[in-house]
Amino acid sequence: MIAAQTIMALQTIVSREMKPIDPAVVTVGSIHGGTKHNIISDEVQLQLTVRSYSDQAKTQTLKSIDRICKGVALAAGVPENRMPTVKVADEFTPSTYNDPALVKKMAASMQAILGADKVAAKEPVMGGEDFGEYGRTTEKIPIAILWLGAIAPERAQESLRTGQSLPSLHSSQFAPLPEPAIKTGVTAMTAAVLDLLSEK
Repeated sequence: MIAAQTIMALQTIVSREMKPIDPAVVTVGSIHGGTKHNIISDEVQLQLTVRSYSDQAKTQTLKSIDRICKGVALAAGVPENRMPTVKVADEFTPSTYNDPALVKKMAASMQAILGADKVAAKEPVMGGEDFGEYGRTTEKIPIAILWLGAIAPERAQESLRTGQSLPSLHSSQFAPLPEPAIKTGVTAMTAAVLDLLSEK
């Protein structure tokens, strides 16, 4: 019961505590507790995914998770020696920040070689990507991550027409077309790099 109440309470962090213009995600993706249907377990382990666009939102979210877990347990009368523990895993991936000036330059290079209709701006997403670490070095080198369209053109058009989502990169249904995807990606990246180097 405490685990169930905790899971429900965690869902209020984003809706009640975060600024609407600084979004976050709190997902309980794994729940493990108990060994048999008629035995009440004295331990339940929850694994969460926490995502945000800013470090401040991440810090606030983690503090709220800790407060809520302990608060629900306290309300249920859990003794001090059985209070929940909250641990942040080492595999945390910080948000990626695309440098606007770099994006603008690269987009212009790619539009020039691929055509303006082949390069599109996308809204930010809450995906986790290690690439963002490159922009967090002490040198603060500007970075920009690009997404390469790799689905058959007819499937992409069908998705636009019907509104039905295409399979994501981690889906078992993801089936990229090596040609022309790889050639397009190499061409676009090469054009952008050559233009950027010519500025030096």
